[in-house]
Amino acid sequence: QVQLVESGGGLVQAGGSLRLSCAASGSIFSINIMGWYRQAPGKQRELVATITSGGSTIYAGSVKGRFTISGDNAKKTVDLQMNSLKPEDTAVYYCYSRTTTLRSNWGQGTQVTVSS
Repeated sequence: QVQLVESGGGLVQAGGSLRLSCAASGSIFSINIMGWYRQAPGKQRELVATITSGGSTIYAGSVKGRFTISGDNAKKTVDLQMNSLKPEDTAVYYCYSRTTTLRSNWGQGTQVTVSS
């Protein structure tokens, strides 16, 4: 089993920055993708960014150029640096991991609120 623990959410004004961190524990050896999803009230959960064990990244179009994902493959940690935040970035952000056997795991979520 894999456990994911997030940290770093909070309240920030529009234009500000926040950094989210996530650490995996348990059976982490088979994790090959980590990333972040978010869910705003009344909306479906959506991909924000992912990073593979090889360092390849994918970003949602709405955050490209503002957010940067980084990770430590040996430690199975992933960070999300969020700059130029907008009110529409307000959501619960979830850490995500997937193993080589296609098993997905989720963190408990951390609230990010951007005030206008």
